Amino acid sequence: MSATVPDSMTWNARALQEIVSGEAQRPVLFTNARVLTADPLIGTLTGADVLLVGSVVVGVGPGIVTAAQDDGAIVVDCTGMTVVPAVVDTVALAGGRRHRSEYVATLTPGNAADLLVVPDALAGDVPEAVATLFTRPAEVRALVADGVPVVWAGQDVPGRGTAPAAGIPAAQDLTGSPRVGVWIDRGDFLHQELTADGRYDETRGGRPHAYQGRYWIDGDRIDYLDDLGFWAFGEFIGDELHHAGYIMKLR
Repeated sequence: MSATVPDSMTWNARALQEIVSGEAQRPVLFTNARVLTADPLIGTLTGADVLLVGSVVVGVGPGIVTAAQDDGAIVVDCTGMTVVPAVVDTVALAGGRRHRSEYVATLTPGNAADLLVVPDALAGDVPEAVATLFTRPAEVRALVADGVPVVWAGQDVPGRGTAPAAGIPAAQDLTGSPRVGVWIDRGDFLHQELTADGRYDETRGGRPHAYQGRYWIDGDRIDYLDDLGFWAFGEFIGDELHHAGYIMKLR
């Protein structure tokens, strides 16, 4: 990600330019902020720091700035600002998670570096802060996804990623793909044939053509659109295909 920051992006413009310059990856520290972590152990912090390394939150709390500067971090001054998770786990916020380890959409060290920075006055709590992104987008100081700035000073960041085009994509030509073939689960109940023209055909419990439709592979993810109209997905993990509770291998 290498781009020139427009003059209109005045909030921490130098820091943003350093982030998007394309130089060797450096830690990024959001400092002097009120931090609503949404983590039940850490809670809300004032005058605190959030340290990102790549796509991961590696530190949260006061006093990180000294060590971060030692490590050559890019410093983003968030005086008067509140930092919240950009991805909100509403079940966790409502107290519906049993274990802290399940609070994945929080500003917790080890979690994804997804965060939102808005003025304190617009962040009475996490939902209010997130609502600012949709109701008052010009007030958003920063939106960061997996450690990469998406919005800064109320504007789209140059070189940011773009959402995929709406609509059903064209069929993939998967000729020669090692994932084309018949996948069979451990109990020999589900046989899922993936063909090179982007079609699948499932046999379930000996019932042929139980489900048929189109599929697309993106990295290790597979998306299905059944001819009945519903969507489903699976994931390739090593030499296994995990789908709807089934674990299959190519036969």
